[in-house]
Amino acid sequence: MTSPLFPALAAPDGGVALSFGERTLTYPELAAATDALAARIRGGDRASTVRVAVWATPTLETAVAVVAALRAGVAAVPLNPKSGEKELGHILGDSAPALVLAAPGDELPSPLRDLERIDVDVRGTVGDRTEVHEEPGDEEPALIVYTSGTTGPPKGAVLPRRAISSTLDALADAWQWTGDDVLVHGLPLFHVHGLVLGILGPLRRGGSVRHLGRFDTEGVARELNDGATMLFGVPTMYHRIAQALPEEPELAKALGRARLLVSGSAALPVHDHERIKAATGRRVVERYGMTETLMNTSVRADGEARAGTVGVPLPGVELRLVEEDGTELTAYDGETVGEIQVRGPNLFTGYLNRPDATEAAFTADGWFRTGDMAVREPDGYVRIVGRKATDLIKSGGYKIGAGEIENALLEHPRVREAAVTGEPDEDLGERIVAWIVPADPRNPPSDSELADHVSRRLAPHKRPRVVHHLSALPRNDMGKIMKRALTRD
Repeated sequence: MTSPLFPALAAPDGGVALSFGERTLTYPELAAATDALAARIRGGDRASTVRVAVWATPTLETAVAVVAALRAGVAAVPLNPKSGEKELGHILGDSAPALVLAAPGDELPSPLRDLERIDVDVRGTVGDRTEVHEEPGDEEPALIVYTSGTTGPPKGAVLPRRAISSTLDALADAWQWTGDDVLVHGLPLFHVHGLVLGILGPLRRGGSVRHLGRFDTEGVARELNDGATMLFGVPTMYHRIAQALPEEPELAKALGRARLLVSGSAALPVHDHERIKAATGRRVVERYGMTETLMNTSVRADGEARAGTVGVPLPGVELRLVEEDGTELTAYDGETVGEIQVRGPNLFTGYLNRPDATEAAFTADGWFRTGDMAVREPDGYVRIVGRKATDLIKSGGYKIGAGEIENALLEHPRVREAAVTGEPDEDLGERIVAWIVPADPRNPPSDSELADHVSRRLAPHKRPRVVHHLSALPRNDMGKIMKRALTRD
C-alpha cells in the first residue's frame, strides 16, 4: 500500500494544523474537511477526474482544496489569482482540469466560468469520516505548477508525489524539522515555496503553519513572540525586515527567538544577511530550488550559515557543475563558474504536453539542466551567481556572475537596490551594466564612484562600465527582479 503524503491525517490528534488569522483548523477538523471534499472531487461521474484547478488565494480554502485533491489522488493545478485572462486561458487549455475549487464568494474571471465549480467548505464534521480514495503510486502526478513563461507561454511542470515527499523529508533532515515546529509565513500559495514548503511541509511533519495572509513585520513579530519557531520568506521580505529592525526592537527580539529563518526563491543580498545577524544574533538560512526540481540544496541547521551561499546538496540529490560543452567540473575552487545540473527523486517528470521541452531539459543520462550558474567551494557549499540566460556575462575573456556584482553594489551606502546585466561591446564582447535605485534620488552615487567601489571589493574587470538610475526595479510576485524588463528609457 502506498504511504500517505500526510500521515498525521490518517489518525489525527487535536493539535492545530492550519491558522489563517483568526481562522484555524485542527488536525481532526482538517481530516474531516479534506475527506468530505475529496469525496466530492471523485464523486458521481467524476470518478475518472485526473486534474482539478485551484483558485489559489492566500486562504484556508486553498490549503484545504490542495490537500483534498492530493488525498483524492487527483493532481491540483494552482492558479495565480493575479494572472491575466490570456495566461489563464493558456493554462486551462493546456491542463484541461475537470473542475475548479474556490472559496465561497470568490468571483472568478471569465476563462474559469465555464468550468464546473466546487465551493470549498472547511467545516467538515469531525468524527463523520468519509472513505478517502486510496492514494496512488509515487510516480503519479500531485501538482502541475506553471512556470513564469519568461521565454514563451508558461509550461506546466508535472510534479509527482515522490518529488513532494522526498523534498519535504530531505528538508526535515537538513533543518531538523519536526512536528513540534510552528511555521509562520506570508507567501502566495500558487507556487512551490508558499504551497509545497509552506503548507504541505508542516502538514507532512504533523506540525502547524500560521499564514499571515499578507506579509508585514508586525505579523512576523507577533507570531514569533507567540510560539512560532520558523519563518519562511523571500529576499524582498527579509530586506523589509532588515530596514525595519533599527526602529522595531520587538521585531529583533522576536527574530532572535526563532529556531530557523529561511530565505528562498532568489538570492538574499549579503548586506541584508549581515544587518539581520547584527540586530538579532541569528543567521538566515538559504536554500536553492526550482519549480521543476523542488529543493536541491540548503544550508543545514547543524551547519555553517555562510552568507551568500545556498549550502550543500540535500539528501538524495546529486549535483554537478558543467562547462558550456557539458564537461563536468572536477575540481571545485570557489571561483570557476559552471551550470548546475541535478538528478534525484526531487525532480519533476516532465512538462505537460511538451515532450520536446522535456527532452531538451534533460541530458541523455538523466541530469536536469537548471540554467543556473554557480561556483562550488572545496567543502561542497554552492554559491549561485545567476541565470545562464540573463546573469552570466562574458567580458574581456572572463565569465562573470551578475550576482556577486549586485552584492558588491548593495554594500554601497547610497544604493538601495541593484541589478546587473550585460550588453554587447565591440571590444569586450559584453560590458557590465548596473541598474541601481539610489537611497536618495537627489544625491545618487556617481558612475565612477560605483565602478571604484566594485573594483576594490571584487576585481577591476568586474566593475560596471554603464550605470542607469531607476526609481524601482521591475519585480514579479515572488520579488525576483525581471531583468528582461530592464531597458533604457
